[in-house]
Amino acid sequence: MTGITPEWAAAQMPRVARAVAGLPDMHGVRLAMSMHLDMKMVPLVAGLRAKGAELYITTCNPATVRDAVVAEMRGLGAEVAAWKDMGQADWDTAIAGGIDWAPTHLSEMGADYTHHLLTTGRAMPSVRAGLEATGSGINRLQGALPPWPIFNWDDLPVKEGLHNRHMVGLTTWAALFQRTLLSLHEKTVLVVGYGSVGQGLAASARAFGGTVMVAEIDPGRALQARYDGWRVGTVEALAGEADVIVTATGARHVLPFPVMEGLRDGCLLLNAGHLIDEIELGPLMALPSGSPTPGVTTHSLPSGNRVHLFVGGAMANLTGGEGDSLNAFDVTLAVMAAGIGYVVGEGAGAPAGVHMLPQE
Repeated sequence: MTGITPEWAAAQMPRVARAVAGLPDMHGVRLAMSMHLDMKMVPLVAGLRAKGAELYITTCNPATVRDAVVAEMRGLGAEVAAWKDMGQADWDTAIAGGIDWAPTHLSEMGADYTHHLLTTGRAMPSVRAGLEATGSGINRLQGALPPWPIFNWDDLPVKEGLHNRHMVGLTTWAALFQRTLLSLHEKTVLVVGYGSVGQGLAASARAFGGTVMVAEIDPGRALQARYDGWRVGTVEALAGEADVIVTATGARHVLPFPVMEGLRDGCLLLNAGHLIDEIELGPLMALPSGSPTPGVTTHSLPSGNRVHLFVGGAMANLTGGEGDSLNAFDVTLAVMAAGIGYVVGEGAGAPAGVHMLPQE
């Protein structure tokens, strides 16, 4: 952690303060949250507790947990079941514990609670409404749905167009530069996925001196990438030319191991997506490896070439760095606070299914 205090964070986030001040009385609300546990989330937790909400919190990604933040949130009276790099079994237990806690509302980043319910066949709790923050979570909700409304705020222009498009790419490269002392000058960068995060990664990579290519399987997004001036193709066709590959799809194994076997010597791999499995890690981790610098593991391919994996393939900007700036995240977190106010209020009366969070 950088040593940023909750007081400094709160002072840089006036929109969050206004959004929290506008929340209704929340006594009687039992809100189960799954989210990144970094210091920028503390002002929201403090505000929700001050409004009377009871909170159960676990992480949406064990690699991004800050243990000092867990302690801070517990000090505010939240029940927090998370720690840095907790194992899958413990994380599963924490998610199940959130359901056992009998929440009235959910606020999720990745649909972990909802996915657990839908895949384990457990009896549905008396949840009135939920909020989902990520494209990965929305994708997991396709098909069977729980009997309550879920409000998607990932696709709001204020989040997709600002946070996803402008901040994730910038902070991903900043984390890489800080940890490795490398820049993108004279490097060919392959961005896998051209959603809003991929668009930001590509634009910021060029601004930082890289030569950029884009791998995209959706014809519309591939066309958009061509119109934006990028060379576009498949991962299989382009990966062998790259010095740096970054994934940004929310999908599993978009950089498969057979493709990695043909990479250049010294190719650097990182993931900007929400989940750790965008890069197929299993076969890669089985190869001989070393750690030449903190945050980087080097794996020797059967070809004799080496690939460098950044922060274990976890979400690069929050595992390798501190994620968004406070003043930019002020916008994102204010939307989240307002969304929570909506789902504990009039949103709870909506029919079951996935709905866009209203623009207002």
